[in-house]
Amino acid sequence: MGIGHSHNHSRGHNHNTCSAQAHGHGHNHFHSQGVNAKNESRMAFAAVLIGTFMVVEFIGGILSGSLALLADAGHMLTDFVALSLAWTAFRMARRPADWRHTFGFDRFSVVVAFVNGLSLFAIAALIVWEAIKRIGQPVEVMGAPMLIVATLGLIVNIVVFFIIISGDKENLNIRAAALHVMGDLLGSVAAIGAAIIILFTGWMPADLIMSVLVAVIILRSAWYVVGEAGHILMEGAPKGLDRRAISADMHEQFAQIVHVDHIHAWSISQERPMVTLEAVIGDKADIEDTARAIKLRLNERFGVEHATVEVKRERRTKGRFADGGN
Repeated sequence: MGIGHSHNHSRGHNHNTCSAQAHGHGHNHFHSQGVNAKNESRMAFAAVLIGTFMVVEFIGGILSGSLALLADAGHMLTDFVALSLAWTAFRMARRPADWRHTFGFDRFSVVVAFVNGLSLFAIAALIVWEAIKRIGQPVEVMGAPMLIVATLGLIVNIVVFFIIISGDKENLNIRAAALHVMGDLLGSVAAIGAAIIILFTGWMPADLIMSVLVAVIILRSAWYVVGEAGHILMEGAPKGLDRRAISADMHEQFAQIVHVDHIHAWSISQERPMVTLEAVIGDKADIEDTARAIKLRLNERFGVEHATVEVKRERRTKGRFADGGN
């Protein structure tokens, strides 16, 4: 039960307070949920496929003169970097916690997802800038090579996408990588559309329009990934962990609870939510039993496996109550 946990507000414990950590300390049972060898191998294989075809598509874009293909190759470059970083993140997250990193390395994958999202903004801006420059300087595009390369790119992206989503779908790192590849997949579709239009009509602006469409798709992915990863890095409350709901649930479930305060909810990674709270109970209630019950409820109702719960007895002084720790 880890009695006497070192919170700033837990001085003077004796028999009136109890601080408890769910599942004990130093365990790495969270890692098995989203970080495992299968996720690693999927990312490695997907990165090799994307990296190889990225070179093919870049050469195809140069030879055909297609900005849409070059844009897609640029997006594939970010995909390759994203998948490589995702693989690195899974490798890092498997490392055990140490005295300097007491929560382990799970959050490295969130940092990677955030960096990947920012890279998407950069590549979208470059595509739009190149399209603007080409408006006044049209480039002759070879439709047939463009169509062949774009079709092969679509096939590769479909294969990679299904390799990635066969992993842990709740892992933000995997979802960020999947969004990268989905954007690239739609970019290949756009390039195919542009190639068909050019082949049958000779209308070259189709290439520029489709390249900008790819940029818009990339921006949408970037906004989602940066927003969600940034929320975790800013210690935002995970989805479904509203402290008002937690407080109301504690009062509803436990008659002995007089007051619940200092509720903080955040997450190390998307799969690893954390909660700390302080509960004041009636002077006849059992501190340790209440702490265990609260942690069990947080696990069952809110899916929180790692909780620090401090319980104090109510004590009345001159008609007003004060907790037992002061």
